[in-house]
Amino acid sequence: MSAAPRVKVCCIGSVDEARQAVAAGAAALGLVSAMPSGPGVIDDERIAEIAAAVRGLPVRTFLLTARVEAEAIAEQHARAGTTTLQLVDEVPHEELRRLRRLRPGVELVQVVHVAGEASVDEALAVLPYVDALLLDSGNPALAVKELGGTGRTHDWALSRRIRDAVHPRPLWLAGGLRAHNVAEAVAAVRPHGLDLCTGVRSEGRLDGTKLAGFMQALLTPGGTPPAAARP
Repeated sequence: MSAAPRVKVCCIGSVDEARQAVAAGAAALGLVSAMPSGPGVIDDERIAEIAAAVRGLPVRTFLLTARVEAEAIAEQHARAGTTTLQLVDEVPHEELRRLRRLRPGVELVQVVHVAGEASVDEALAVLPYVDALLLDSGNPALAVKELGGTGRTHDWALSRRIRDAVHPRPLWLAGGLRAHNVAEAVAAVRPHGLDLCTGVRSEGRLDGTKLAGFMQALLTPGGTPPAAARP
């Protein structure tokens, strides 16, 4: 039987939270830099501190950035020292090509905010330039952009269409995931990984009870634990 999806715990705010998430079985950590809105933002110095503290552990570190110019993203990543860049806004394809040249060994994950049929085309268009996709429930069209951390689900049928179109490229699912709906989400989308923020936090802090409940709910009858991070 195949393993359950990998779990990425996002909005990590401290070294203690990072270690707590890893101990609970997280395969990846999300470190949120400056955003126009949403929870979990920490400064670049704290991001670098957390990334350094877990280096050598079997966990990937994602720098969430709202920047869209290759040089600015590359410079921010150099300070952060994370394994992965999560691009939460739409980055022009030419900038993605430039970013790949600037950071050839860094995994690029492009966020696609699933808001309608156009999201399928957007995902397919960006796929040649990145290593993985992450489907979320933001709204970049607002005057103050929503680029994640909304706590809302989106249309998982559209997510499944995108997943099937890009498979076997890794696809992460985010947006309103909680213990009560994770089994339904996994069955509907069959993602490579799940991305959590608001569903495992209380009063802005990582809630160990909620995280443990989510991880337990992810185990289907007769299933296996979430897969460890890839090397």
